[in-house]
Amino acid sequence: MADIINSENEGDLQAQIEEVEALSAIYGDEWCVIDEASRIFCIKISNDLEEQKLTACLQIILPPDYPSAAPPIYQINAAWLRGLERAKLANSLEDLYVEHIGESILYLWVEKIRDFLVEKSQKVPPIKHGNPITDRRSTFQPHLAPVVTPRQVKMVLEKLYENKKIASATHNIYAYRIYCEDKHSFLQDCEDDGETAAGGRLLHLLQILDVRNVMVVVSRWYGGILLGPDRFKHINNCARNILVEEGYTASTDEATKSGAKTKRPKTKKTK
Repeated sequence: MADIINSENEGDLQAQIEEVEALSAIYGDEWCVIDEASRIFCIKISNDLEEQKLTACLQIILPPDYPSAAPPIYQINAAWLRGLERAKLANSLEDLYVEHIGESILYLWVEKIRDFLVEKSQKVPPIKHGNPITDRRSTFQPHLAPVVTPRQVKMVLEKLYENKKIASATHNIYAYRIYCEDKHSFLQDCEDDGETAAGGRLLHLLQILDVRNVMVVVSRWYGGILLGPDRFKHINNCARNILVEEGYTASTDEATKSGAKTKRPKTKKTK
């Protein structure tokens, strides 16, 4: 880095040194120096809740003319952050930079990301409803939601039960898997809701497909005719279909083949 410092950006370098020292003092072990000479840093950010934390890692490269004339180069690493949510967060960081152009921005960025994590953990995730399968007057319908904390699992269930039709289902079977990035393990659980062994079979499907940060609920309305083992086939087919439709696995055949060969990380079951 020293060989590209000149009189024009000496002030920027001094500002960077002071900013990094301040961030290290504020965030302690959460702040990490990856390559001081190349001005590469990262910080682990969480929502600070007592339950399973929602986390993201912000990696930053400080160019020679930051903060006077250029923004930091950044990357947000979070397995749960996808699509529109990622774009929304990126836009908010860029807006902050424009509002404070020429100033040190990293503290504001970190706290903006933290606010985003807190808001996400307190908001009911969007719920998708899949196409039903009907066999001998029994109907099965899947529902899917992205989840990253056990609290969100409860919120999704509460939201679903606000729907009178879903609340009146004979069984609402569910399973979820949440990937804990800091522990490199899965938090997962399932519920039969009276349909013996159905929850465990549904969770096994999620494991085979190696999906993460997602919850699947399958509602069954019993039609008066016993289906035997076919009921498990319909429950899992419903779940697999909605996972494919929502992009959690590329295709049914490919996901099943690749998932069967995937080594599973350590898992932790919640009560």
